[in-house]
Amino acid sequence: MRSAPFDVPRSLTVPQGFSIAVYARVPGARFIAVTPEGNLLVSRPGAGKVSLVRAGSGGGDPVVSDWISGLKKPHDLVFHRIGDTLWLYVSESNGVRRFAWNGAEPAPASEAVVTGLPDSSTPELQGSYGHELKNIALDSQDRLFVAIASSCNVCLSDAEADPVRGSVYVYPGTGGAGRLYARGLRNAEGLAFFPGADDLWVAVNNRDNLPYPFDDGTGQYGQIIASYVDNHPPDEFIRLRDGGNYGWPYCNPNPDSASGLFDMPFDRDYDTNRDGSRADCGAMDRVTLGIQAHAAALGFVFLQGTGFPAPWSSGAAIALHGSWNRTTPSGDKVILVPFVSGNQQPSAAVDLVTGWTTSSGNYWGRPVDVAVDPNGGLLISDDGSGTIYRLSRSP
Repeated sequence: MRSAPFDVPRSLTVPQGFSIAVYARVPGARFIAVTPEGNLLVSRPGAGKVSLVRAGSGGGDPVVSDWISGLKKPHDLVFHRIGDTLWLYVSESNGVRRFAWNGAEPAPASEAVVTGLPDSSTPELQGSYGHELKNIALDSQDRLFVAIASSCNVCLSDAEADPVRGSVYVYPGTGGAGRLYARGLRNAEGLAFFPGADDLWVAVNNRDNLPYPFDDGTGQYGQIIASYVDNHPPDEFIRLRDGGNYGWPYCNPNPDSASGLFDMPFDRDYDTNRDGSRADCGAMDRVTLGIQAHAAALGFVFLQGTGFPAPWSSGAAIALHGSWNRTTPSGDKVILVPFVSGNQQPSAAVDLVTGWTTSSGNYWGRPVDVAVDPNGGLLISDDGSGTIYRLSRSP
């Protein structure tokens, strides 16, 4: 528990009345799911494993074991009941499989639900796929939604591929053929349904190194200007619609209008659509809420109906992994997006947990995903340090 980076003192900033602590150490921890028994499953794509974290006896350190190994870059973990069976769905880089949950270890036999998804082994990609990890969600109609992210920063081949990359597809949750549900989503990492509704929300990583798109006489047109790239284009938090197109790789949301990060207009992408001949940016579906550019929004959880304390529970907690190419690093935190207007409309984000950078701007931790445990604590995974944290109310 005290191995690096906790071999020296570390601190995080949390709201007044909260405390945070290291809960467990799991190397390469990515996406997480709380089991019906109150334990924690943690995906480890690099190791091909899903680990099980159980509370230690007598208040000791949690016990971490391999629940299953030998998977192909497992990533997202979702529990979903169909009929009398509770299933655990696990995404792999090339498909989705499910396990009939019985709480046992090791894992029971699985069955493939979706196969043949593109990953780095797809011949046309020649071993190169920048975002091959898959994320999933299931709705009340037992439909399985799968994010098939882009293979690149910005490229036309993804938009013309079959299946389309930079998209979300929908499949029967029991297996079968899928169809395109929404596109223009460069890298949709987090997927979740709003509690009590079949409204699918996604958190999206947008493109990097965006050339200045305006031929405005400044001499910057088509140039990579660091001060512009730092804040353009925003990452995205979107309520999807069936058939929606959210711009990538042809159009980018612009946060500089009067509405700020809400309902942003689109600019033509200089690299792919500078004359507007490939796509009408005015016809694209607007982004519900923008997030600081390059913050790398990953997993999120709706807090409504969980044990997380009010008034914080009327919103979504989103893990930001942190930027890699911004002049001043951004991200490396967990934000809260409060929902208002009947709990269906997001408002401006506020910080929930911050501080995973040193004074010199280096990351000592990288938040990935969030989940709420049975006691109302917010669990946070960190693949940079291989850690699970627990944020809890401490009046």
